[in-house]
Amino acid sequence: MRSINWDRVWRNASIGLFLMWLLLLARSAPFPPTELKPRLNHLTAAQAFNFVRWELKALGDKIAFGLLAPQRFMTEEQRTRFVLDYLDDVRAAWRLEYTIEDAYVDPEIADPDATTAEAQRELIALRDKMTRTAPIAEAILGEQVSHVLREGGFGALHQILPPVSGTFTPLPLVLIISPRDRIESVYQQQLVAGLTAAEQEALEARVAVEFPDHSAYITEIGGLAVYPAMLLESSSIDWIADVIAHEWTHHYLLFHPLGFYYDRSGETRTINETTASLMGEWAGQEVILRYYTPLLEREKALPNPLRRETPTTATEDASPRFDFRAEMHLTRVLADHMLAEGRITEAEAYMEARRRYFVARGYSLRKLNQAYFAFHGAYAASPGGAAGKDPIGPAVRALWASSATPHDFVRTVAPFTTLAELNMALSP
Repeated sequence: MRSINWDRVWRNASIGLFLMWLLLLARSAPFPPTELKPRLNHLTAAQAFNFVRWELKALGDKIAFGLLAPQRFMTEEQRTRFVLDYLDDVRAAWRLEYTIEDAYVDPEIADPDATTAEAQRELIALRDKMTRTAPIAEAILGEQVSHVLREGGFGALHQILPPVSGTFTPLPLVLIISPRDRIESVYQQQLVAGLTAAEQEALEARVAVEFPDHSAYITEIGGLAVYPAMLLESSSIDWIADVIAHEWTHHYLLFHPLGFYYDRSGETRTINETTASLMGEWAGQEVILRYYTPLLEREKALPNPLRRETPTTATEDASPRFDFRAEMHLTRVLADHMLAEGRITEAEAYMEARRRYFVARGYSLRKLNQAYFAFHGAYAASPGGAAGKDPIGPAVRALWASSATPHDFVRTVAPFTTLAELNMALSP
């Protein structure tokens, strides 16, 4: 008679409960009482991402793979090496894709089909292999992040709820809408993956015509907290470990006001995203140090986030270099100042001039407007950058620095949805 694998039973039950919670959230999550959302939903309907279709396939794949779970029979070193080998395959696939693309661009190559025939065969074989190995790499990474989270005080009965789960997949683009007279995200919509720059510009232009008091910005993202979490294909173990933990934090917070009311206000969104960013940095670093440093023969160049910020000063002999975060911080501060004075047209002209300034220095910014800052300013885990002088980021970081453990930090911040509540927790 076969024994019952209670860990697997618990995990499957946890996934089922979490999916029921997501359904409840989708049916009951509040939205601002405005005509803006339904009108924008209608405008973007043809290009909206189909989450139902994606979820059915992703969950089916995860359930089917979970019945096998071949990583259970690997040693810890074999598991780590398997992930690194998978990331090497990602890197090799990218190189082949670049080689093929360059051949079709090069006017000196008369027959790019023949020239790239071998590379295309290699790419097909490699992508076929990656389809089989990706679920194993995803499972190993999820278990490694889970172990770090348990050591950080999370979980019950040695189980993380909801279970850590992510999958590499083409991610949707995100449309962000902000009023023109201030920087605030009032609408976000996920769009189909792969829209060209011209298609993005066309949709933004349609929004500008139909909603002349609002600005629009479409951007790529690195992860999305559906379940399992959507993860952008990457060859960087540092980045992947960070993003998996970041998206899991969003999953965890759904059971608390900070996650349940994510769309209530810009304040709530910024607190939530900054919390997830800090958690991602911490857990990602711990995964690297615990599992990957011995094989990579180096440490991740990231300081321990659980400490107070200390100002840094440049040495006199330091060579000057372009500081993107500092320049973007300056741009946000001055744009906020102009908008506060009602100088909307002047602020928009200034942001466009600054966009060209960044492009001239090698940063491919297709758009720099109120909606850009409304989206990127919500990620305030580090000082400066697109958040400008928004006090939410420093407040969240101060709470992080004063917390004994990551779990204490999340448990403290999870009930908050406003800056006022956050400041009360920081008061002596």
